[in-house]
Formats: sequence, structure tokens, C-alpha cells
Amino acid sequence: MNQPTLRLRIAAMHLLFGMAWAAASAGASADVVTDWNAVAFDTMKAANVAGAPAARVLAIMHVAMADAVETVQNRHVRLAYRGALQPGASPEVAAAAAAHAVLAALVPGQRARLDEVLVGSMAAQPAGAGRDAGATVGAEAAAAVLAERAGDNSSVPDTYRPVTAPGVWIPTTPPLTAEYARVKPWGFERPDQFRPGPPPALAGAQYARDYNETKSLGGVRSTQRTAAQTDAVKFWTQQNLFASWYQATQQLAVARKLGVADSARLFATMAMSIADTFIVDWDAKFHYNFWRPVTAIRNGDVDGNDATERDAAWAPSNVTPMHPEYPSQAAIIGGAGSTVLAALLNEPSPGPLTISDTADPKLTRSYANAGVLAEEQRNVRIWGGIHFRTSLETSDRMGQALARQVVENTYRPVK
Repeated sequence: MNQPTLRLRIAAMHLLFGMAWAAASAGASADVVTDWNAVAFDTMKAANVAGAPAARVLAIMHVAMADAVETVQNRHVRLAYRGALQPGASPEVAAAAAAHAVLAALVPGQRARLDEVLVGSMAAQPAGAGRDAGATVGAEAAAAVLAERAGDNSSVPDTYRPVTAPGVWIPTTPPLTAEYARVKPWGFERPDQFRPGPPPALAGAQYARDYNETKSLGGVRSTQRTAAQTDAVKFWTQQNLFASWYQATQQLAVARKLGVADSARLFATMAMSIADTFIVDWDAKFHYNFWRPVTAIRNGDVDGNDATERDAAWAPSNVTPMHPEYPSQAAIIGGAGSTVLAALLNEPSPGPLTISDTADPKLTRSYANAGVLAEEQRNVRIWGGIHFRTSLETSDRMGQALARQVVENTYRPVK
């Protein structure tokens, strides 16, 4: 972003803050980080942004917020913004301004609504030099992170090529965001850095074990799956899998009474790790291109394994996602999310947690800790008939490893 444009945006930010102070009638929330996380989800829902692109938006926003807060409080090493430290600035204003600037840039169709939210967010912040400095810090931090991620390859053309032979039909719905296999990660260098070894050989006993477990428990007409397992499958939609770890982070940040710097760091680390799960997962998925259970089980007679009996009419109880089976996005997220919370809250497996359905908040599921949440999210992919056991176990380890790397390489304490 050029300097004249940035100065204009900062001036507009000050004007918005002036409007907020003049209109103030209610106290601001105690946690600006959790507030803007919720705003981000609402904003992307309104704009129909989901999956890997949504994870990218959240990572950019939370890193900008954390960099802005650290510019004021200087507790952890910043990631992208290198402006002079501003100890007299308001950290809350800096965080809100950064979040607003990122969302307005990446979801521009929601700009008017975001301006209104910013006015409300700043309503209890007193006018003066601290507020003005916070506005400048937030805008500049957002600009720095946006510039740093502008060349991350998230906008490169989708060049996925379906594997087929002349005259042979294949499903014609393109895979979701296959180009994210080439996106620059957060906290480490290469998308293939955590690529696992190949899935089990089709002719082996491990594949037969996986095949028959999913065939038995995951079919739409399964008699082995319990009612409780079926309820879990219904609850864990793609949207809930993604949002649950942010809900968990919100609850634990509030329960542990984290200050703004620690909250910003926790959310930024979680957001970067979740964004990275899409990158490493897509890299491996489109490298191995392993078939989903619905394809495997309907073709069990051609896999070279006598222990995998074909079922030509088998169908999964859940809708099969439009990308290859190995590894599992849900399991990588669970491994990453639980590892981030354990590392930054210094607890083996933080809890308790209550997760709400994003479509109907009255529907909830409760968990003793983050490990139990991650375990259920793995198991439902078998009960739903869309993954194999080895993929889930491998993916959990991938998520843990990438999250440890992000924790170690970002927002280290200032010496």
C-alpha cells in the first residue's frame, strides 16, 4: 500500500473514532480480540467466504492484531510490522483498527457494516493521543501484514488436472481450492514440509482393516453405527469443524482471563496454524490423490486385496468432500488446534469446552478438554464414511507437528 493511500485510511480511521466517542453510550467489550474474531466470522458468512480462503483471512487479521498490540506492549516479537514501538498508544484501539483494516481490504463488500462495527467497538475509548496513536498503529500493522501476504500464491490459477483416460467418465465438479497446495505457509518454509509417507498399500492388511471399519460404520445403511455416533456425524458439518477451534479459543481466553497481548498471541497462533492445515493438507492430498471410501468400497474387487469385499451399492452417511481422501483436513485441524492451546496455555489438554452449531447455536456438544474434542472430530469422519483410520491418525500427527513449528517460530517472547 502506498503512503498517501495509507495516510488517507488512517485519517478516515481517526474520523470513525471521533464519531464513536461522540456517540458513546455503552461500554466496550473487555476483549477486543474475541469480539473481532466473531465479527470476522459474521463478515465472511455474509460474503460467502469459507474453507481455505476464510482461514487465510482470519490468519491475516489476527496476525495484524497481534503485531499491532505488540507494537504497544512489546511482549512478543512481531511477525510483519516493523514500525517504531508506541507504548503510549491504546492496545485495544490498535487491535480493533488492525482487524477493521484487514477485513475491509479482504472482504470489501462488507465495508459499510465493518465501519459501523468499528464505531461501536471504539465507543468507550477516550479521545486523545493514545486513541489516535492506536488508530495509526493498527492501520499500519494491517498494511504491513497485507503486503507481506500479497504474494503468498493464494490467487494463482487453479491448474488441477483430473486423472483419467480418453473416453472414461469422472465426476465433473472441480475440487475445492486445489491451488492452496502452493500457498506460502505461516511459520515454516514449504507446503510439503509436513507431507507424510504414502497411504497404506491397497493389497496390505492395514488397508483392509481401514476399509472394513469404514465400510461397517460409515455407510448410510450401517447397522453397526450407534445413534450417538450418528448424532455426532450430523453435528460435525464442515462449517462446525472449522469454527469449533475458534470457539474453543474464545472460551479459554475468557476463562483464563488473558490480557490483550496474550489473547492476541493465542488467536494469531491458532489462526496461522489452521491456515497452514489447509496448505499442508492440500499439498499431500493432490500429491497422493488417494480415493475416497465411496470409490474404494464400490470397487473393492479391483484393489488386489482378498479381504476387501466389494459393495456396489455402498454410500457414505455423510456427503463426500470434493478433494482426495489422504490426509484428513478435520484431523489435521484437531491436531493443530489442540497443540496450540496446550502450548500457549501451558496445560496438557485445556478445557472444558462447549461447541455450538454455527447454523443453530441452540445445538451444542460439550467436551472435557481439547483432546477429547479432537478425537471425536477424527472419529466422525469414519462414522460418516468419508475417511479411513490411517489417514486420521497420520493427519493428527501432521497437525501437531505443524502447530509446534508455528509456536516455536512466531511470537516468541521479547528477550
